[in-house]
Amino acid sequence: MENNSFTYNYSAQRCKEVESIRQKYLPKEESKLVTLKRLDRAVQSAGMTESLCLGVIGSLIFGIGMCFFLNVFSGGGLLAALFMLLGVLVMLPAYPLYKRIKRRTREKLTPKILSLSDEIINQ
Repeated sequence: MENNSFTYNYSAQRCKEVESIRQKYLPKEESKLVTLKRLDRAVQSAGMTESLCLGVIGSLIFGIGMCFFLNVFSGGGLLAALFMLLGVLVMLPAYPLYKRIKRRTREKLTPKILSLSDEIINQ
């Protein structure tokens, strides 16, 4: 005797779950607009981390000088003046560093951004 029966089980939820797992392992392709936004963000945030670190370190050194000045630490006025001056000297180049890194990043990424934006506009 031949069994010619056909069984079919369909579960929308199960297929949806399988598809979501499958999407995790497919190679990601970035659209041109997403790439353009990523490059623009890179230019806008360039140098921010470096300059913030420099500013925070300088502020902390300046704060140590203030602690000496307010007699939180024993040591007196000379250490206070040295630490405060050192803190200011560390903080001063933070903004010029930010501008320099941002300008270099902009110069480096401008051709890519312009060509990509031209491609998107001409589509």
